[in-house]
Amino acid sequence: MKFEHLVEINDLGNAAVEVITREQLWRGLVLRAEMPRLFVSYLDDASIMDRNEASMTRTLKYGALEITDRVSLVHLEHVHYDVAAQKDIPQSSLRMSIEEPQPDALFVRFAYDSGNAEAEDAEAKMYNEYRKSAYQEADVETVRIIRELAESGRLDALPS
Repeated sequence: MKFEHLVEINDLGNAAVEVITREQLWRGLVLRAEMPRLFVSYLDDASIMDRNEASMTRTLKYGALEITDRVSLVHLEHVHYDVAAQKDIPQSSLRMSIEEPQPDALFVRFAYDSGNAEAEDAEAKMYNEYRKSAYQEADVETVRIIRELAESGRLDALPS
């Protein structure tokens, strides 16, 4: 299943909403990779096993389930999560790309690839619709947390 959607970051038509910068947004997306427990409440543990300027390898624990992924970073452009096939888990990926069609009009495009073919039967289609909805809710929550961190100044002190 492949699925993508956009989440608006700055509502330039609403003066009451603080405009956050591309750098703040980037720092928030990187923070989500570095400290996923701030963004995923049901994650029990996360550790970075290997890291360099352009990528990191992490282990995430959800109860008894342990997943290893690789996160690639293209500065101020996108964060790409890649999960290799592991035990009962198929290969999958998520790319969070920053889009800026005009100055300060920031969006994040969330693009998922579950590694599975599109569902054909009704039950699988229903399950995929549920997953898409859950992904959208999680992504909106990610942006909400990034905005909250930016507005409190916590993203200004992080390296970009």
